[in-house]
Amino acid sequence: MSAEEPLFRVVRGVPTAEELAALVGAIIVRSRPTSAPAPATPSTWARSARPGSPDGWRTAGLPR
Repeated sequence: MSAEEPLFRVVRGVPTAEELAALVGAIIVRSRPTSAPAPATPSTWARSARPGSPDGWRTAGLPR
């Protein structure tokens, strides 16, 4: 594909500038990869309830 060749073309009809802008926006949004949000870090209180956590509930309420 050359640099002068369009990425898409209108085959039928005469779209307005607003319609073309909406089409381009939709194509851009659909072509972006979706990224999952980063998982939240569990609080000290939540970690203390897990089996095998060092010191368990004794250190859960202490400041870091």
